[in-house]
Formats: sequence, structure tokens, C-alpha cells
Amino acid sequence: MNVISRKNRKLISKLLESISKPARLQILLAIGEDEACVCHLEAVLGYRQAYISQHLMTLRENGVLDTRREGRYVFYRLRDKRILKIIQEAGAVAGLPTEDMQPRKRMEKYSDCGCPNCQPLLQVEHLTDQFEVPSSKVKE
Repeated sequence: MNVISRKNRKLISKLLESISKPARLQILLAIGEDEACVCHLEAVLGYRQAYISQHLMTLRENGVLDTRREGRYVFYRLRDKRILKIIQEAGAVAGLPTEDMQPRKRMEKYSDCGCPNCQPLLQVEHLTDQFEVPSSKVKE
């Protein structure tokens, strides 16, 4: 008989517990194989920023998510994409249709999200406004 050590049982239990809340499952599937900032997850899921941030913090503290910073935005991504397979397999065991368990491959752009991934044109327009060319220098 193969017995899992006490330490390993605790590690597995901690991982499963950290992803077990329905909102966390939604967040993980929304991040999927890409990355997302809090404002993007807000636009996708419809939850308040503070609610999402609390769940992201728990997932990060438990080693499920990694982060990177770009300016004032923090982007979250899965540390190990196999977590998506765990969620999909759990859904299959629960009898759920596989289409309900599909992670996002790439984040769509949302007008409600102000992150650099969703609003690159606004940022370029803002920069060009700062460097306006005087009309005397424009060739006609």
C-alpha cells in the first residue's frame, strides 16, 4: 500500500483548499493560460475590486499565482498551468459539461478595463498629446 506522508497530505490539502471557493475557481479560469490585472477581472467577472483582490492575495500566498508589475498595474498569472487541468478534472468528476470548465486562452480587451493591455491606444494618444507639434513646423 502506498501511503502519502503527512507533510505531503498537508501540501495537497492546502492547495485544494486554496482553490476550492467558487469565486477562486472563476478567477483561475478567467486568468486561464494568460495573465490579468484586477481591473480586467472586475470587467470579466463583475465582482468588486476588493473582493477579487482578497482572493488573489490568498491564491498568491498559497503559491497558485505569480505576479508582475507594469506601472501601477499588477498582472496575475498561474504559477503552474496544470492547476487548470485539476479544475477541469474536478468538474468532470462532478458531472459538469467540459465547456463550462474551459479556461481563457487569451484575454479579450475590455473598454471597462484601464490596464495597458486593454487601453494601449489611449496611452499612445495621451503621449502624442504631450508632444504636440507647433503648427508653424507642419508642412502643408
